[in-house]
Amino acid sequence: MCRVITWIFALLYAFAVALLLIGTFGLFGNERDPLSGVFLIPLGLPWNLLVELAPEALWPWLAALAPAVNLVLLWVLCRYLRSGRAPAP
Repeated sequence: MCRVITWIFALLYAFAVALLLIGTFGLFGNERDPLSGVFLIPLGLPWNLLVELAPEALWPWLAALAPAVNLVLLWVLCRYLRSGRAPAP
């Protein structure tokens, strides 16, 4: 089950990044949309709240990479639970 959740999150992240690129650059004949990255916000919580601590030039990059932190944490947690070292509930 844990592996399925990680894959679903990864697919949602890839879809949100694709929408960001399509909306930002107007790919496939779409108009440019300044709100195209809105789907990355809930996927990157709580890390995207810390983006404002970095220099302003890095904000778009850090906001787009914030969900990757959650993806890595999910992957590590799933590996830990599968290894059998997790305490029994």
